[in-house]
Amino acid sequence: MLTPGELASYLNKLVISILLVGHQKTEADWHQSTRKIKHHSVWLIIKGKGSFTINGTHYPAEPGKIFFFSPGMVVERGTDPDNPIEYYFLRFHYTETYEEKEQWIHRPACDCPFPLDGMYTLLNTPQLIYLMEQLEILWKRRGHMTAMRRKILLQEFFLALISDFRAQKMAGATTSAIELTQDYMVGHYKEPLTLEGLAAMAGLSVSHYSRLFKKFIGYSPIDYLTHLRVDRAKELLVLSDYRLKSIAGSVGYSDEFYFSRIFKKMTGMSPRDYAKKHRYSLPTS
Repeated sequence: MLTPGELASYLNKLVISILLVGHQKTEADWHQSTRKIKHHSVWLIIKGKGSFTINGTHYPAEPGKIFFFSPGMVVERGTDPDNPIEYYFLRFHYTETYEEKEQWIHRPACDCPFPLDGMYTLLNTPQLIYLMEQLEILWKRRGHMTAMRRKILLQEFFLALISDFRAQKMAGATTSAIELTQDYMVGHYKEPLTLEGLAAMAGLSVSHYSRLFKKFIGYSPIDYLTHLRVDRAKELLVLSDYRLKSIAGSVGYSDEFYFSRIFKKMTGMSPRDYAKKHRYSLPTS
């Protein structure tokens, strides 16, 4: 898939003309048998559940999904009888027309494939539903100013779609940064890690990093690190005869007494009591 910037650049070169806009509520037995698509169209699913097959690949048709169909696609579409789908559709054609170095470039649709095809997932479906709804209202009206307004709304629709993709990409990049630090903690919990160092690794401010880590992982970064260390300490207490000071050092605590306080706070018992209860007696230090 093109990046949001590349997609905007491509769409900016197209002149798009609307052929039809509509809103459809399917019946429980609605099913379109396999057919070859003749026109470019976009379907925005707003209610219900169904299944679309495009060139042999199955896709869920449900709220939050948008489909772009292109001529030549082999498509089969159907709904869930217990929860029929409802959708907006827009049929269109286009040509590529733009100016470059004081020269006008013209290419028909057959020479420049539409940059979107198949299924996409949306974050902000309500905004796109609103724009489709307004396009359908304007489609029922006539007049030159109305036609101009339709063109503007269509541009707003594609801009909203690109913005949605960009938001998803940014969220994905942030999630990856959080997961990077999570993995780093798993592999380096013995080291003297700091909140500032982890935030820098993620490329975020300390406050922003802390908020996002808690949102995605469920713990604050320091709580997560403490859980890793205590969980490893539990294993060592049960499966080894290492002294308490040695175990504390092996999970990132230079002070065995501080480690004992943390361990008791997390587990409700001292390291020695935990070891006695679960298997071995812990040697005295």
